[in-house]
Amino acid sequence: MTSSRRAEPAPAWIVLGRVTGVLVGAVLLDADSHELARIDVPASGLAEWVAARERDGAPRWVWSDTPTWYGPLLEAGVRVARCHDLRLCHAILRDSAYVRSAEPLRAAREWDAPSADLTPGEDTLFEVADAGGPTGAPDGLDAAMTEFPRQRAALASSDQDARLRLLLAAESAGALIASELRSAGVPWDAAAHDAILTDILGARPVGGGNPAELERTGQAVREALGDPALSLDSQPKLMRALHRSGILVESTSRWELAQHDHPAIEPLLAYKKLSRLNSANGWTWLSTWVHDGRFRPVYVPGGVVTGRWASSGGGALQLPRQLRAAVSADPGWTLIVADVAQLEPRVLAGMASDTAMADAARGRDLYAGIVERGAVATRAEAKVAMLGAMYGATTGSSGRLVPRLRSIFPRAMALVDQAARTGEDGGIVTTWLGRSSPPPSPGWREAQSRAGDHAALPADERRARQSARDRGRFTRNFVVQGTAAEWSLAWMAEIRRRLDALGEVGEGTAAPRSGPAFGRRPHLAFFLHDEVILHVPLELADAAADAVRDAAASASRLLFGDFPLDFPLELHIAETAEKT
Repeated sequence: MTSSRRAEPAPAWIVLGRVTGVLVGAVLLDADSHELARIDVPASGLAEWVAARERDGAPRWVWSDTPTWYGPLLEAGVRVARCHDLRLCHAILRDSAYVRSAEPLRAAREWDAPSADLTPGEDTLFEVADAGGPTGAPDGLDAAMTEFPRQRAALASSDQDARLRLLLAAESAGALIASELRSAGVPWDAAAHDAILTDILGARPVGGGNPAELERTGQAVREALGDPALSLDSQPKLMRALHRSGILVESTSRWELAQHDHPAIEPLLAYKKLSRLNSANGWTWLSTWVHDGRFRPVYVPGGVVTGRWASSGGGALQLPRQLRAAVSADPGWTLIVADVAQLEPRVLAGMASDTAMADAARGRDLYAGIVERGAVATRAEAKVAMLGAMYGATTGSSGRLVPRLRSIFPRAMALVDQAARTGEDGGIVTTWLGRSSPPPSPGWREAQSRAGDHAALPADERRARQSARDRGRFTRNFVVQGTAAEWSLAWMAEIRRRLDALGEVGEGTAAPRSGPAFGRRPHLAFFLHDEVILHVPLELADAAADAVRDAAASASRLLFGDFPLDFPLELHIAETAEKT
């Protein structure tokens, strides 16, 4: 190793980047980003060098893309406390309305690429973020040392820099957690999974074809529709068969099919459920994704425009209820399963400082609190009304019930209503910490412009109104869903920090299949928007459960200060993730 100085001071930041194929460059910076030293580290010795630096003072590591740099460190058993992911932070700062001088970031197109882990289109609520740049962020030292000051300057230009700093730290912590989740894996009992599939679908077919129960159910649908050769997996053919039988649906969604009374409906719904299990998490999935007692999915932090995570293989952002019994702790270990009740409405209450909504939610089910205030008669109506308010439903039960919420929660409803109006007008909305929505597409603007032309046709005006309403629904939910994602990142980062403080267990309690970094310490194993699963040594189970609860309270304070808002958890400690 070589250094430009005789002694290496303790840095606040260390920027890593490739120098040659066998050398990694490290630039040590103080808290104000002033350069202290430059060091060349052999790539073969990087893990050992990083581990030593972590022991000396846990700096914040600055690197191009967390999976590229952190994955190999975890394989060597090296964990880091903090990082700054240049690619993820670039995307936030480039588009945030809180940044006044973003032009240099927008010009740096080489940093616009999605993660190399991202396969667009899987497991997302809104569209996967796609900046359209080349695949993979630059990983050279010169590129990192050019981009990092750009980002620091962008932060300095903002009068909301405290919020943005928190968001960048949370996003980067999420990147570390995503890599750690992949490294540790979800403890998975392949034999239990096989038994569940056999019980539900029938024996695994030999030589291809559908399992027995799926085939039997499909045959019942064909008989009810009078078409013995019908391909149920062909949407156009299935729709034509339904119409021929007088079932005049516009889609084969479960909700729409359930509105019709016909002998084919019940077996068709059953077939769709069985087919989904077989295709998404059947034996092929099991043999592809579960090895050595672990399911190791690929998470993509910030993969959705709202800031929610995406998945790049394995269906990480879903865990079918039928298969939860297959998520099973190693001997001497246990699982802690925790999810937040009504996360998005609670976040909305905090954003709007709506004390009435916070009071309705305090220490209990929010929907029950809405019923108590007399806005609606039942919990089901309360849920429909709240979801309608956040997603912009204007017809049916939601359209009827949402106005009642405005009378009891005026601040919260005003916030989402204003976000919708901003979107309808073509404006940009921003989450609590500073992630901004994408601008309207050129096609959207063209439709609005065409509708305002003196020669516009009624169809042009209808199309413009519809697209404006659609965008309003998007921006209405963007601020809530995006802020909920920020809360979840803060929650997980706090869980991670608190678990680390619990330390390691002895060799006799080790779970070696969790890998060298996590085989002897409690760790996060799974994440799904508002739910986490931890894999924990039995002797640390109670302390880890307290860490999860305390982390939720800490995340609330971090985002919303002393506003009286709580995030109650449904938490249980058990050998499997099966919910009772």
